[in-house]
Amino acid sequence: MPTALPSHTHLMIRKLESNFTLTAEEKQALQELPVQTQDVKSNQDIVKMGDQPRQCCLLLEGFSCVYKLTLEGKRQIMALHIPGDMPDLQSLHLQVIDINIASLSPCKLGYIQHQDLSLLFERHPRLTAAFWHETLVDASIFREWLLNVGQREGYSRVAHIICELLLRLEAVGLVQDENTFDMPITQAELADATGMTPVHVNRVLQALRNDGLIITNKRKVTIPDWQKLKEAGEFDSLYLHLDKKVIG
Repeated sequence: MPTALPSHTHLMIRKLESNFTLTAEEKQALQELPVQTQDVKSNQDIVKMGDQPRQCCLLLEGFSCVYKLTLEGKRQIMALHIPGDMPDLQSLHLQVIDINIASLSPCKLGYIQHQDLSLLFERHPRLTAAFWHETLVDASIFREWLLNVGQREGYSRVAHIICELLLRLEAVGLVQDENTFDMPITQAELADATGMTPVHVNRVLQALRNDGLIITNKRKVTIPDWQKLKEAGEFDSLYLHLDKKVIG
């Protein structure tokens, strides 16, 4: 018999299960959610501040970011999103979006209508708690990012973000052997996420490579010594609230 193809929501389900136990019925309901897909190129706005969307966006492939701009046009990236994330879940309850969401790489998006999500939560109340848990984790990540940008040195800031991405990608099965994963983020984008200049980011990445903490090959990153990278980034995974099996 042919193997059934995974649904568009399979990475979202895997992410939810990294910190919440779903029943077979709940997983089936998530798999049956109507999803409209769209491909977008890199560096495209997906949601703009002031929008009033009637659907939530599920990231199926690629990386995206949440950002805001100063009046002078300077960008601060406030969050990175990976496959399985729903970066604008707040639009389900907030009528007007107060952030911008953009693709950092070519992305495949899955749009889920608000009415379908509302109906899902009415029929499966425990899923409301599962998604509420996700918003709480997002807030926890934001607090850690605030500390990272505000108080850590540049070397630790970059190391910390790489540590975070490894665990988040591992939770949805997107880490290859030997702690290798895709990181389609430019140095300019990493600078906007860490409050540094691209030149400073370049120097930090070179230092991390020279110290044997990371290996880069185009947009792939390998972490040869996880413990040392954690120490360099002052990284404690508690704020991600992942299942201990994921943390390792």
